[in-house]
Amino acid sequence: MRFAIAILLPLATFSFALGLTLPLMRFERLFILEDRPSLIDMVVSLWGDQEHALALLIGAFSIGFPALKILLTHVAALSGTASRSLHLLGAVSKWSMLDVMLVALVLFAAKTSGLAAASVLPGLWFYASATIMTAAAAFLCARR
Repeated sequence: MRFAIAILLPLATFSFALGLTLPLMRFERLFILEDRPSLIDMVVSLWGDQEHALALLIGAFSIGFPALKILLTHVAALSGTASRSLHLLGAVSKWSMLDVMLVALVLFAAKTSGLAAASVLPGLWFYASATIMTAAAAFLCARR
């Protein structure tokens, strides 16, 4: 079990970093225009467009909570005992898949609107795998 945690946590952290910086989706409009935004690009763009509330909301749920979950899982794995971090981890874990679902809804909306052709890029896969690996590591830490 300790070996699995030792493998999952660094992989989850690395995947999360790639998921934030690599493009999540490709949107093609009018056959010649193409956008390939990363999650960080989306938040920065919303902030620049004066959509502060939406930028903060997406930043908190898509970057802040998952980063906090990874950090708390690292703390729980290193402490080796049932600690306060496991209790906080339980509260943060409830929001871990919300961000992946939101990205999936945006992708679905773009595909069905007919305004743009959308396809998934590696950033989304790294982001989703980080979410799954962090959840698995947190589960293993709680069982210890």
